[in-house]
Amino acid sequence: MADANPAPILSKPPEPAPVSTPATIPAPAHPPLQPGTLYLVATPLGNLEDITLRAIRTLKECNLVAAEDTRRSGLLLKHLGISKPMLSYFQFNEARRSQEILGLLRQGRTVALISDAGSPGISDPGYRVVREAVAAGLRVESVPGPCAMVAALTASGLPTDEFHFAGFLAHKSGQRTRKLQSLGALGTTFVLYESPYRVVKLLTELNTLLPGRQVALARELTKKFEEFLRGTPAQLLEWAAKHPPKGEFVVVVAGEESGDHGSAPVEEQSDPPLRVRLS
Repeated sequence: MADANPAPILSKPPEPAPVSTPATIPAPAHPPLQPGTLYLVATPLGNLEDITLRAIRTLKECNLVAAEDTRRSGLLLKHLGISKPMLSYFQFNEARRSQEILGLLRQGRTVALISDAGSPGISDPGYRVVREAVAAGLRVESVPGPCAMVAALTASGLPTDEFHFAGFLAHKSGQRTRKLQSLGALGTTFVLYESPYRVVKLLTELNTLLPGRQVALARELTKKFEEFLRGTPAQLLEWAAKHPPKGEFVVVVAGEESGDHGSAPVEEQSDPPLRVRLS
């Protein structure tokens, strides 16, 4: 006879699913610096956060740092906690220093070349030693990073599919005029560097030679008072008359097909000149 009160059937609770622990992703293995190599290391324009991890590692591991200004670059190395032998390499000692650097490379030493700011060789010393190292069959590597020309061009709002970089213009008026006429005839965006002492002169020349072009002025890139100013040369001259230029400038000029899009004068644009506070 069946039990009138059968015992309940107890089921064993299911085992909890095993918790999967994500595998630890190993840090990528960085190849060591190659003996006898010249490394071209880009350094910050102003904001120290812009230096790359690879640049820091290269500066830490190299045998020697060749710098445009050893005092200024020494401050950067100190900020990074790096202590390295340094060698000055600037416009007026390039020939002698290039041979010294090549001698070190032939001995298997690693040399990091840096400028005061940005990428070595871009309107800064570097081309000569690179040319001679390549001619001697020595290894040269670029450690890319900050570059004022690229920073200004990409944020200018002007065409970037084709452009020409001309660095600093000559000081003599006749040479400047001929160069600007040549650049204006290219039909593509062109980029110049200019000091605060000659930027009004440049805008005046552009107003005479290329009055309808759109121009972007980038000032103090990545620094506390970074600004972008956009307009025709005449409009930017009006701005400069009220605001004495300060800081280094990158000047981006539209190609002739861009023409004058009829933008409002700088002071009347709905978007005021951009000033980014970085600290």
